[in-house]
Amino acid sequence: MIKKLVDIVLSMIGIVFFSPIILVISFLILVFNGWPIFFIQSRLGKDLIPFNIIKFRTMKKGYSMSSENDAIRQTGLGKVLRKTSIDELPVLLNVLKGDMSLVGPRPLLLKYKDRFSKHQNRRHEILPGITGLAQIKGRNEISWVKKFEYDIQYVDSHSITMDIKLLIQTVFSVFAMKGITPKNQQIMPEFMGTEENESD
Repeated sequence: MIKKLVDIVLSMIGIVFFSPIILVISFLILVFNGWPIFFIQSRLGKDLIPFNIIKFRTMKKGYSMSSENDAIRQTGLGKVLRKTSIDELPVLLNVLKGDMSLVGPRPLLLKYKDRFSKHQNRRHEILPGITGLAQIKGRNEISWVKKFEYDIQYVDSHSITMDIKLLIQTVFSVFAMKGITPKNQQIMPEFMGTEENESD
């Protein structure tokens, strides 16, 4: 209950505080990249229930999230938004709606639904978050298996104090631009299932 209240209050404050930036970025995307301004995609939420996540559009029209080369699929403005994590600002609306929490396991693609092991599925016992323990521990620089270990560790031990610490650490990580993309790779490799990732 306290966590939900904190999510609502902080997301509202965040939307108001960042509204000038949100308006400016929306205008820039519209001018330089055209419509649509936002990227909306179905993701797995709590208890594997799908919801639509909303971010600023960073990709050129005609390119999907599965495109292999970020340099090709991203717009010039999109690269800046992704690198600074500003593309995530609209996700505060998902938090306000109750689809997500500020802190929790990152929401993943619907196609991954049947690829989790029973243990890994525990990450869906709580609301997904904008940031989480896995993001602080390496974000896209660690393997899927390691990410899921951190996700479940968070599920088992999360608290308001822990959330505050992770939010503060996230701010520093964003400014340092840590772990945005995996080392020596353009994008995070697709999660193909437990067996193929156990050796990571």
